[in-house]
Amino acid sequence: MNNVTPNWIIEPKSSLIDLKLKEVWEYRDLLGLLVRRDFVSFYKQTILGPLWFFIQPLFTTIIFTFIFGNLAGISTDGLPKPLFYMAGITAWNYFADCLTKTSTVFKDNANIFGKVYFPRLIMPLSIVVSNLVRFGVQMILFIAFMCYYYFTGTHFQISWAILLFPYILILMALLGLGTGMIISAMTTKYRDLAFLVGFGVQLLMYATTVIYPLSEVEKKYPSYSWAIEYNPMTSIIETFRYGFLGEGSFNWESLGYASGVTFILLLIGIVVFNKVEKNFVDTV
Repeated sequence: MNNVTPNWIIEPKSSLIDLKLKEVWEYRDLLGLLVRRDFVSFYKQTILGPLWFFIQPLFTTIIFTFIFGNLAGISTDGLPKPLFYMAGITAWNYFADCLTKTSTVFKDNANIFGKVYFPRLIMPLSIVVSNLVRFGVQMILFIAFMCYYYFTGTHFQISWAILLFPYILILMALLGLGTGMIISAMTTKYRDLAFLVGFGVQLLMYATTVIYPLSEVEKKYPSYSWAIEYNPMTSIIETFRYGFLGEGSFNWESLGYASGVTFILLLIGIVVFNKVEKNFVDTV
């Protein structure tokens, strides 16, 4: 009998921070299929289909404008209320979707993981990329709002910080990915966390400058503003608004802090994801 040399050898990971990116690249076709699956499954068997990508941020903006802008009278730094809220909602939704969907990646795909081998990192990466498609659709809506207010004579000014848009987009993706992988690893043993994620993300939104500017918090509640400032998403959203609308509390120190927190959480997420990946099927 002839000896057959295998083309591929599956071995346990030797390092907790080994991403095996070369292997991930070789499975890029699978990544594309998973992205397409996530995108299609979102609107399959729905009447309005992909229009839901527009409807959700549009209705959220209307509700925020009525409740927080008109009833509560919260300042929007002189910007039109719908435009202010749309900016925050667009950025926040991408981060929140990456976090919540990544946080259940082990539980949601336990059957697939137990039957066939592929780089496990493909799954959370597919979530980040598929949510990027949704983010792109919502950005079209946001830009449409900008064009409307610009041509109706509303004052706002695009600043140089718009050049940071690719960087803050990467920060949002990596922050959601890293935090989500940490939670996903923990939910393999503690199922209760899966029920708390959605509620926790909703609460975290109110501790971020989605519905109010940082300047308003610093002016009215200076003793509590530190809690908002230490939220890394605050700096990201403020930079997003400053870039596209010319209003926001932007500074390099805050953006550097957000970058540091993001990469620390991503590193921790990679370590715990790789550690749990080896034997999570026995516990899920």
